Amino acid sequence: MGSVNLPELAAFLKSRRARVRPSDVGLPTGPRRRVPGLRREEVAQLAGLSADYYTEIERGNSAQPSAQALAALARALRLNDDERDHLFHLADRRIPAAHGPAAQAQPALLGLLDRLATTPAQVITDLHVTLAQNEPAVALIGRQPTMRGPAASFVHRWFTDPDTRGIHPPEDHAYHSRTLVADLRAVAARRGRDPEVATMVASLRRRSEEFAGLWDTHDVAVRRTDHKRIVHPALGVIEVDCHSLFSEDGRQRLLWFTAPPGTEGAAKLELLSVIGTQDLAPAEVERPAPERA
Repeated sequence: MGSVNLPELAAFLKSRRARVRPSDVGLPTGPRRRVPGLRREEVAQLAGLSADYYTEIERGNSAQPSAQALAALARALRLNDDERDHLFHLADRRIPAAHGPAAQAQPALLGLLDRLATTPAQVITDLHVTLAQNEPAVALIGRQPTMRGPAASFVHRWFTDPDTRGIHPPEDHAYHSRTLVADLRAVAARRGRDPEVATMVASLRRRSEEFAGLWDTHDVAVRRTDHKRIVHPALGVIEVDCHSLFSEDGRQRLLWFTAPPGTEGAAKLELLSVIGTQDLAPAEVERPAPERA
Protein backbone atom coordinates (compact mmCIF):
# COMPACT_ATOMS: atom_id res chain seq x y z
CA MET A 1 0.00 0.00 0.00
CA GLY A 2 1.19 3.58 -0.65
CA SER A 3 -0.16 6.69 1.02
CA VAL A 4 -3.34 8.74 0.86
CA ASN A 5 -3.20 11.66 -1.59
CA LEU A 6 -5.64 13.94 0.22
CA PRO A 7 -5.29 17.03 -2.01
CA GLU A 8 -5.84 15.03 -5.21
CA LEU A 9 -8.68 13.06 -3.61
CA ALA A 10 -10.40 16.30 -2.58
CA ALA A 11 -9.92 17.90 -6.01
CA PHE A 12 -11.16 14.79 -7.81
CA LEU A 13 -14.35 14.57 -5.72
CA LYS A 14 -15.04 18.26 -6.23
CA SER A 15 -14.59 17.93 -10.00
CA ARG A 16 -16.91 14.91 -10.20
CA ARG A 17 -19.51 16.65 -8.04
CA ALA A 18 -19.51 19.63 -10.39
CA ARG A 19 -20.05 17.34 -13.36
CA VAL A 20 -23.25 15.64 -12.13
CA ARG A 21 -26.47 17.48 -12.87
CA PRO A 22 -29.23 17.26 -10.25
CA SER A 23 -31.60 15.82 -12.86
CA ASP A 24 -29.10 12.99 -13.47
CA VAL A 25 -29.74 11.65 -9.96
CA GLY A 26 -33.42 12.47 -9.62
CA LEU A 27 -33.04 15.78 -7.75
CA PRO A 28 -34.99 18.94 -8.62
CA THR A 29 -33.16 21.74 -10.43
CA GLY A 30 -33.94 24.96 -8.59
CA PRO A 31 -33.40 28.50 -9.93
CA ARG A 32 -31.11 29.55 -7.08
CA ARG A 33 -28.22 27.17 -7.60
CA ARG A 34 -24.93 28.99 -7.28
CA VAL A 35 -22.68 26.00 -7.96
CA PRO A 36 -22.44 23.72 -11.01
CA GLY A 37 -23.57 20.20 -10.40
CA LEU A 38 -24.46 18.90 -6.96
CA ARG A 39 -24.12 20.56 -3.58
CA ARG A 40 -22.00 18.85 -0.93
CA GLU A 41 -25.04 18.02 1.19
CA GLU A 42 -26.74 16.44 -1.83
CA VAL A 43 -23.76 14.17 -2.47
CA ALA A 44 -23.76 13.20 1.21
CA GLN A 45 -27.48 12.42 1.09
CA LEU A 46 -27.13 10.28 -2.02
CA ALA A 47 -24.20 8.38 -0.47
CA GLY A 48 -25.85 7.91 2.92
CA LEU A 49 -23.10 9.86 4.71
CA SER A 50 -23.31 12.81 7.05
CA ALA A 51 -22.78 16.18 5.37
CA ASP A 52 -20.01 17.02 7.83
CA TYR A 53 -18.10 13.83 7.04
CA TYR A 54 -18.31 14.35 3.28
CA THR A 55 -17.23 17.98 3.67
CA GLU A 56 -14.15 16.85 5.59
CA ILE A 57 -13.25 14.43 2.81
CA GLU A 58 -13.67 17.01 0.06
CA ARG A 59 -11.62 19.54 2.00
CA GLY A 60 -8.84 17.01 2.48
CA ASN A 61 -9.30 16.85 6.26
CA SER A 62 -10.20 13.16 6.54
CA ALA A 63 -7.20 10.97 7.39
CA GLN A 64 -8.38 8.12 5.15
CA PRO A 65 -11.98 7.58 3.99
CA SER A 66 -13.24 4.04 4.51
CA ALA A 67 -13.77 1.68 1.57
CA GLN A 68 -17.48 1.68 2.42
CA ALA A 69 -17.66 5.47 2.14
CA LEU A 70 -15.69 5.46 -1.13
CA ALA A 71 -17.99 2.88 -2.69
CA ALA A 72 -21.03 4.92 -1.66
CA LEU A 73 -19.51 8.09 -3.14
CA ALA A 74 -18.65 6.30 -6.39
CA ARG A 75 -22.29 5.30 -6.74
CA ALA A 76 -23.63 8.72 -5.76
CA LEU A 77 -21.37 10.51 -8.25
CA ARG A 78 -22.06 8.00 -11.04
CA LEU A 79 -18.37 7.21 -11.52
CA ASN A 80 -17.41 4.75 -14.23
CA ASP A 81 -15.07 1.85 -13.46
CA ASP A 82 -11.89 3.80 -14.24
CA GLU A 83 -12.98 6.76 -12.13
CA ARG A 84 -13.98 4.52 -9.24
CA ASP A 85 -10.61 2.75 -9.33
CA HIS A 86 -8.87 6.14 -9.41
CA LEU A 87 -10.85 7.22 -6.36
CA PHE A 88 -9.76 4.12 -4.44
CA HIS A 89 -6.14 4.60 -5.54
CA LEU A 90 -6.11 8.19 -4.29
CA ALA A 91 -7.49 7.05 -0.93
CA ASP A 92 -4.98 4.17 -0.77
CA ARG A 93 -7.72 1.56 -0.55
CA ARG A 94 -7.89 -1.83 -2.23
CA ILE A 95 -9.90 -1.80 -5.47
CA PRO A 96 -13.21 -3.60 -4.80
CA ALA A 97 -14.13 -6.70 -6.74
CA ALA A 98 -16.43 -6.22 -9.70
CA HIS A 99 -19.24 -8.18 -8.06
CA GLY A 100 -18.80 -7.85 -4.29
CA PRO A 101 -20.79 -5.67 -1.87
CA ALA A 102 -18.61 -2.66 -2.71
CA ALA A 103 -19.15 -3.13 -6.45
CA GLN A 104 -20.12 -0.23 -8.67
CA ALA A 105 -23.56 -0.43 -10.23
CA GLN A 106 -23.11 -0.61 -13.99
CA PRO A 107 -23.73 2.76 -15.71
CA ALA A 108 -26.38 1.36 -18.08
CA LEU A 109 -28.46 0.04 -15.20
CA LEU A 110 -27.97 3.24 -13.20
CA GLY A 111 -29.13 5.25 -16.19
CA LEU A 112 -32.34 3.25 -16.34
CA LEU A 113 -32.77 3.50 -12.57
CA ASP A 114 -32.58 7.30 -12.81
CA ARG A 115 -35.40 7.30 -15.34
CA LEU A 116 -37.72 5.27 -13.13
CA ALA A 117 -38.48 8.27 -10.96
CA THR A 118 -41.96 7.14 -9.90
CA THR A 119 -41.45 3.35 -10.01
CA PRO A 120 -39.81 1.48 -7.12
CA ALA A 121 -36.55 0.08 -8.48
CA GLN A 122 -33.09 -0.96 -7.38
CA VAL A 123 -29.86 -2.41 -8.76
CA ILE A 124 -28.56 -5.58 -7.09
CA THR A 125 -25.80 -8.10 -7.74
CA ASP A 126 -26.51 -11.70 -8.67
CA LEU A 127 -26.04 -12.51 -4.96
CA HIS A 128 -28.74 -9.97 -4.04
CA VAL A 129 -26.40 -7.32 -2.67
CA THR A 130 -28.11 -3.95 -3.11
CA LEU A 131 -25.95 -1.44 -5.02
CA ALA A 132 -28.43 1.39 -5.59
CA GLN A 133 -32.06 2.22 -4.82
CA ASN A 134 -34.36 5.02 -5.90
CA GLU A 135 -36.56 6.76 -3.35
CA PRO A 136 -39.77 4.89 -4.32
CA ALA A 137 -37.95 1.61 -3.62
CA VAL A 138 -36.82 2.91 -0.24
CA ALA A 139 -40.41 3.86 0.50
CA LEU A 140 -41.66 0.41 -0.52
CA ILE A 141 -39.10 -1.98 0.98
CA GLY A 142 -36.90 0.24 3.15
CA ARG A 143 -33.32 1.33 2.70
CA GLN A 144 -31.23 -1.80 2.41
CA PRO A 145 -28.38 -2.07 4.93
CA THR A 146 -24.76 -1.63 3.92
CA MET A 147 -22.83 -4.62 5.26
CA ARG A 148 -19.71 -6.62 4.47
CA GLY A 149 -19.03 -10.26 3.77
CA PRO A 150 -21.86 -12.76 3.21
CA ALA A 151 -24.25 -10.67 5.34
CA ALA A 152 -24.28 -8.03 2.58
CA SER A 153 -26.49 -10.42 0.61
CA PHE A 154 -30.25 -10.41 1.15
CA VAL A 155 -30.17 -14.17 0.58
CA HIS A 156 -27.76 -14.64 3.48
CA ARG A 157 -29.79 -12.39 5.77
CA TRP A 158 -33.00 -14.18 4.80
CA PHE A 159 -31.71 -17.42 6.31
CA THR A 160 -29.76 -15.96 9.26
CA ASP A 161 -31.65 -12.86 10.44
CA PRO A 162 -35.34 -13.43 11.30
CA ASP A 163 -36.10 -9.71 11.08
CA THR A 164 -35.29 -9.78 7.35
CA ARG A 165 -38.35 -11.95 6.72
CA GLY A 166 -40.69 -9.27 7.98
CA ILE A 167 -40.82 -7.85 4.47
CA HIS A 168 -43.12 -10.73 3.41
CA PRO A 169 -46.13 -12.38 5.14
CA PRO A 170 -45.20 -15.53 7.10
CA GLU A 171 -47.24 -17.79 4.82
CA ASP A 172 -45.04 -16.72 1.87
CA HIS A 173 -41.70 -17.46 3.56
CA ALA A 174 -41.36 -21.06 2.37
CA TYR A 175 -41.91 -19.98 -1.25
CA HIS A 176 -39.28 -17.24 -1.08
CA SER A 177 -36.81 -19.60 0.58
CA ARG A 178 -37.16 -22.08 -2.29
CA THR A 179 -36.83 -19.48 -5.02
CA LEU A 180 -33.86 -17.74 -3.42
CA VAL A 181 -31.96 -21.02 -3.06
CA ALA A 182 -32.77 -22.11 -6.62
CA ASP A 183 -31.57 -18.76 -7.93
CA LEU A 184 -28.37 -18.99 -5.87
CA ARG A 185 -27.61 -22.43 -7.29
CA ALA A 186 -27.91 -21.02 -10.82
CA VAL A 187 -25.48 -18.24 -9.88
CA ALA A 188 -23.06 -20.76 -8.36
CA ALA A 189 -23.04 -22.79 -11.58
CA ARG A 190 -22.51 -19.72 -13.77
CA ARG A 191 -19.65 -18.38 -11.65
CA GLY A 192 -17.91 -21.73 -11.30
CA ARG A 193 -15.32 -22.04 -8.52
CA ASP A 194 -16.02 -18.58 -7.15
CA PRO A 195 -14.80 -18.02 -3.55
CA GLU A 196 -17.51 -15.47 -2.78
CA VAL A 197 -20.26 -17.95 -3.61
CA ALA A 198 -18.46 -20.82 -1.88
CA THR A 199 -18.08 -18.77 1.30
CA MET A 200 -21.75 -17.83 1.31
CA VAL A 201 -22.98 -21.36 0.70
CA ALA A 202 -20.69 -22.78 3.39
CA SER A 203 -21.86 -20.15 5.88
CA LEU A 204 -25.53 -20.77 5.13
CA ARG A 205 -25.21 -24.56 5.31
CA ARG A 206 -23.58 -24.18 8.70
CA ARG A 207 -26.08 -21.68 10.11
CA SER A 208 -29.41 -22.70 8.57
CA GLU A 209 -30.90 -26.20 8.46
CA GLU A 210 -33.62 -24.88 6.16
CA PHE A 211 -31.04 -23.65 3.65
CA ALA A 212 -29.02 -26.88 3.84
CA GLY A 213 -32.12 -28.95 3.12
CA LEU A 214 -33.15 -26.80 0.18
CA TRP A 215 -29.61 -26.69 -1.21
CA ASP A 216 -29.46 -30.48 -1.22
CA THR A 217 -32.54 -30.68 -3.45
CA HIS A 218 -30.38 -29.24 -6.30
CA ASP A 219 -33.37 -27.24 -7.60
CA VAL A 220 -32.27 -24.46 -9.94
CA ALA A 221 -34.19 -21.54 -11.45
CA VAL A 222 -33.10 -18.01 -12.31
CA ARG A 223 -35.43 -15.52 -10.65
CA ARG A 224 -36.52 -13.36 -13.59
CA THR A 225 -40.09 -12.31 -12.75
CA ASP A 226 -42.10 -12.83 -9.61
CA HIS A 227 -45.33 -11.91 -7.85
CA LYS A 228 -44.70 -10.73 -4.30
CA ARG A 229 -46.62 -9.56 -1.30
CA ILE A 230 -44.69 -6.90 0.56
CA VAL A 231 -45.55 -5.89 4.12
CA HIS A 232 -45.40 -2.10 4.41
CA PRO A 233 -45.40 -0.52 7.90
CA ALA A 234 -48.06 2.05 7.00
CA LEU A 235 -50.07 0.50 4.14
CA GLY A 236 -50.10 -3.16 5.11
CA VAL A 237 -49.65 -5.85 2.48
CA ILE A 238 -48.96 -4.57 -1.05
CA GLU A 239 -49.17 -7.03 -3.95
CA VAL A 240 -46.67 -6.25 -6.69
CA ASP A 241 -45.06 -7.81 -9.73
CA CYS A 242 -41.26 -7.80 -9.64
CA HIS A 243 -39.39 -7.65 -12.95
CA SER A 244 -35.68 -8.13 -13.63
CA LEU A 245 -33.38 -6.76 -16.31
CA PHE A 246 -29.97 -8.44 -16.34
CA SER A 247 -26.65 -6.87 -17.25
CA GLU A 248 -24.83 -8.41 -20.20
CA ASP A 249 -22.49 -10.41 -17.94
CA GLY A 250 -25.35 -11.50 -15.65
CA ARG A 251 -23.60 -10.11 -12.55
CA GLN A 252 -26.13 -7.36 -11.87
CA ARG A 253 -29.88 -6.90 -12.14
CA LEU A 254 -32.23 -3.96 -12.27
CA LEU A 255 -35.38 -4.84 -10.32
CA TRP A 256 -38.56 -2.79 -10.55
CA PHE A 257 -41.96 -3.23 -8.92
CA THR A 258 -45.33 -2.61 -10.58
CA ALA A 259 -48.98 -3.58 -10.16
CA PRO A 260 -51.70 -3.98 -12.83
CA PRO A 261 -53.80 -0.81 -13.32
CA GLY A 262 -57.01 -0.78 -11.34
CA THR A 263 -55.79 -3.22 -8.70
CA GLU A 264 -55.47 -2.57 -4.98
CA GLY A 265 -51.70 -2.95 -5.37
CA ALA A 266 -51.62 -0.15 -7.95
CA ALA A 267 -53.67 2.09 -5.66
CA LYS A 268 -51.29 1.45 -2.77
CA LEU A 269 -48.24 2.15 -4.92
CA GLU A 270 -49.84 5.43 -5.95
CA LEU A 271 -50.51 6.27 -2.31
CA LEU A 272 -46.95 5.28 -1.45
CA SER A 273 -45.66 7.89 -3.90
CA VAL A 274 -47.45 10.49 -1.77
CA ILE A 275 -46.38 9.11 1.61
CA GLY A 276 -42.80 8.59 0.45
CA THR A 277 -40.26 7.82 3.14
CA GLN A 278 -41.57 10.21 5.78
CA ASP A 279 -41.18 8.78 9.28
CA LEU A 280 -39.93 5.52 7.74
CA ALA A 281 -36.30 6.26 6.84
CA PRO A 282 -33.55 5.35 9.32
CA ALA A 283 -31.39 8.02 10.88
CA GLU A 284 -28.61 9.41 8.71
CA VAL A 285 -25.48 7.32 8.64
CA GLU A 286 -22.76 9.01 10.62
CA ARG A 287 -19.05 8.85 10.00
CA PRO A 288 -17.95 5.23 9.43
CA ALA A 289 -15.57 3.78 11.99
CA PRO A 290 -11.88 3.97 11.06
CA GLU A 291 -10.78 1.06 8.90
CA ARG A 292 -7.36 -0.47 8.78
CA ALA A 293 -5.59 -0.40 5.45
